[in-house]
Amino acid sequence: MKYYCLGAIALFLLSCSSTSESPGVPSRKTKVEIRGEQFHINGQPTYRGRRWNGHLIEGLLFNSRMVQGIFDDQNPRTQDRFKYPDTGVWDTDRNTNEFVAAMKSWRDHGMLGFTLNLQGGSPMGYGNKDWINTTFDTRGKMKPAFVARLRKILDQADELGMVVILGYFYFGQDQYLHGDDAVIAATENATQWILDQGYTNVIIEVANECDNGAYDQAIIKRDRVHELINLVKSIEKDGRRLLVSVSFNGGRLPSPNVVEVVDYVLLHGNGVKEPSRIMEMVQQTKAMEEYTPMPIVFNEDDHYGYEQDTSNLSAAVMSYASWGYFDFRREGEPFEEGYQSVPVDWAISSDRKREFFSKIKEITGY
Repeated sequence: MKYYCLGAIALFLLSCSSTSESPGVPSRKTKVEIRGEQFHINGQPTYRGRRWNGHLIEGLLFNSRMVQGIFDDQNPRTQDRFKYPDTGVWDTDRNTNEFVAAMKSWRDHGMLGFTLNLQGGSPMGYGNKDWINTTFDTRGKMKPAFVARLRKILDQADELGMVVILGYFYFGQDQYLHGDDAVIAATENATQWILDQGYTNVIIEVANECDNGAYDQAIIKRDRVHELINLVKSIEKDGRRLLVSVSFNGGRLPSPNVVEVVDYVLLHGNGVKEPSRIMEMVQQTKAMEEYTPMPIVFNEDDHYGYEQDTSNLSAAVMSYASWGYFDFRREGEPFEEGYQSVPVDWAISSDRKREFFSKIKEITGY
């Protein structure tokens, strides 16, 4: 009896001294938080103490739209459109593996965040056809092959100290979910999976451009999308929940029902040709009655011109808003161009990409 009691006490003390992580969940290295208008990683503001041309950089999150990292067209009739020029075939594992291999170079230039989407984005730049690229089945369950690729990217981001803005829904693919119930199930399943895996470097964009008229599911659209935002916020594990927002079409402001419930504001600058409008969008968002101090992030903008005195990027910085690069391959451009058009060359391999990353390196001082 004496030995039994000692053994029981030893087991009890061992259990008390163990970590609170669930069995089988790896320890994570990167934790993102929001404090006021700033992003913090592992307890420190991003780009700590950094200024550029007199403007505060500390607390911002420079990012790029890299939504096709787990892309796979499951429609055999359209899959041939996405074959690699050097092999003549599409290879989904190659796509994800090359994405993972390129991430360190992005990080080394000072880019701490990127947007990835569970339903991708238009793989031909703009517009949608018959391709099927969705992590969710018709009922909202996550497909194992997509999840396996997602895990590779999130693990590498965690290792590198990067933040993933993870989008759930895209207006070119939401039609493959069968109604509101499937959308709700997909939201619950994705959110719970991220929490169960212990990721602390993932923030959510519940839908890309919720005011886009091409959405089929009513609950994803602007007037009801706050329901999904609140759903994400309601799901907790060990007292922790995910930070969440939603984006709108280029040049548009978020609606009051969204600003009232999000953790950070997402804006899009694509199509905005006057940098002054970028500054105006930030000012108008902050002037909304529903706004409370929180980060403002552009995570999609196809306006470049960094060599000019004022660009959309510099206008965002001057407004103390984070800025995100959006690059797709124009018709006739070589394979090296673009980060949204599939197949993707994830390396910093074109003049346009080099110009962006060089500017980010200059601004952040990396």
